[in-house]
Amino acid sequence: MLNTGNLEITPTELADILEGGENIQVLDVRAAHRLAAGTVEAPNFVNETGSVIMGLDDPTQVGIDPSARVAVVCGHGNASLTVAGFLAAKGFNALSLRGGVTAWMDMLRQRVVPAPAGFDRLVQFDRVGKGALGYLVVCGDEALAVDPSRAWQTWADAAEAAGARLVGVADTHVHADYISGAPALSATLGVPYYLHAADAVYPYDETPGMVEFTAIRDGDEISVGSSAITVCHTPGHTLGSVCFLLGEEAILTGDFLFVGSIGRPDLAGRTEAWTGDLWASLNAARATWPREAVVYPAHYGTDGERNPDLSVGRMFKELVGANPVLKITDEAEFRAYVNRGISAPPDAYRTIKAVNVGLAAVSSQEAQVLEAGKNECALG
Repeated sequence: MLNTGNLEITPTELADILEGGENIQVLDVRAAHRLAAGTVEAPNFVNETGSVIMGLDDPTQVGIDPSARVAVVCGHGNASLTVAGFLAAKGFNALSLRGGVTAWMDMLRQRVVPAPAGFDRLVQFDRVGKGALGYLVVCGDEALAVDPSRAWQTWADAAEAAGARLVGVADTHVHADYISGAPALSATLGVPYYLHAADAVYPYDETPGMVEFTAIRDGDEISVGSSAITVCHTPGHTLGSVCFLLGEEAILTGDFLFVGSIGRPDLAGRTEAWTGDLWASLNAARATWPREAVVYPAHYGTDGERNPDLSVGRMFKELVGANPVLKITDEAEFRAYVNRGISAPPDAYRTIKAVNVGLAAVSSQEAQVLEAGKNECALG
C-alpha cells in the first residue's frame, strides 16, 4: 500500500507557486481527451495517464524532471493522490492537487486594481481555470458586485473586508459559460439584481425568464456611495449586453470587448442580426468612450492578456491600436472577420443560459460539469 499522507496541495497554494514563478511541473494524469474539460495551465506541463506512469521504473521517461516539484492533477484529486504517492516513493517531490481540476475550476484569485476617481476600491476576481473575471466596486461604505460566480460569498466577504455593505449586484449580460451567482446573492441580501431586460429571456426561443431583476437601460445610473456607475447598452454578444462606466477612468465591459478580441454574436443562432448590433456598439464605443479609461473585461483567453501584476485590463486608447477588431473600420470586413472567428459553442451553453434566466435548476455537481473548461465567449 502506498503512503499518500501529507501529499496534497490546495488550488490556492498551487496558484501562489505558479504566480511566484517557481519552475513547478504540472502532471495531468487523465486521458488526453479529458483535458478539454479544463486543466492547470503551466509552462512546464506533462500529460500522461496514471496507469502508464505507475508502470514505469523510471518516470523521467515521460518528461518528469526529478529536480523540480511536481503537482499531480486529475479530475477530483483521487487518482492524482495515488500517483503522487508512487512518485514520492521514487524520490520525486510530488504533490496531489486537492479536489483536482474540479476544485481548480472553481478557485478565485482577488486582485486589487487602481480605483478610478470617485471610488475607493476596485477588486478584480479572477477565476483562473475558466479565464473569467468579476468585480467589486466600492465607494465609502457601499459596494456593488459585478458578474459574480456561483461562489458569490467571496464577493460578500470582500465587501465586508473593505468596510462596505453590498447594496446591489449586477450582471453585464446573461452568461453562457458559467452559472451566475447574482440572483442568489441578490435574494440572500435583499438587494437589487441589475440586468438589462433584453437579456431576461431564453435567447434560443425567447421564452420569458423567471428570474427577479431590476431593469437597467442605456444611460441609467447605479448609485454606490456618493458616486454613480453609468450603464452603457452594448448589444451584440447578447441583446441585453451592457458595460459599466466608472467615471472617465474605468469601464467594466463584460463580454462586449476583451483585451484581444470581442464577444461572439452567434450563441443564439442569430449571427447576422447580432453582428450588425455588435458593429453598431463598436462604433458607438469608438466615438464616445474616454480614451484614457481602462477596459476591464469579463474574460480573457491567455496569460498574454495579463499585466505584470497579473490583472487583466488595458487603456481603451491602447486597445484601439492593438485589438484587431478595433482596427476594422469597414462593416463588410468586420462581418467577414466575425464569420472566420465563429466555432461551434459548447452544448452546455444552452443549459447554462436556461439556469441563468431561472428556467432550469441544477445541483452543485451538475453545475461543475456544465461549467467545465475554459470560456469560449470570444471570437477566434
